[in-house]
Amino acid sequence: MSAVHLPHPLRDHPAATRTAVDAFWVLAIGVIAAYAFFAALGAFAPGDSVALTIVVAILLVLFCVRAWTSRHSRAPAPEKDPRLVHARERRGF
Repeated sequence: MSAVHLPHPLRDHPAATRTAVDAFWVLAIGVIAAYAFFAALGAFAPGDSVALTIVVAILLVLFCVRAWTSRHSRAPAPEKDPRLVHARERRGF
């Protein structure tokens, strides 16, 4: 008896995975910014809500590590076609 093999929703669709990861980091940045805003506003003291402070600190460290590693892992920019560069400069752009 054979089984039906359906494609994995995230492994077989890298665009969906990239979108989910990007959505997580946008949400994390929003949480960090809201925490910083309300702490600076004086709505709460960071020492009064230790658990929230620890969670935001972990998110901040993870974001910084991600930003640092993605900066170092980027591929170099591809070489530009010299004909296109010359045409652009000739038009004055």
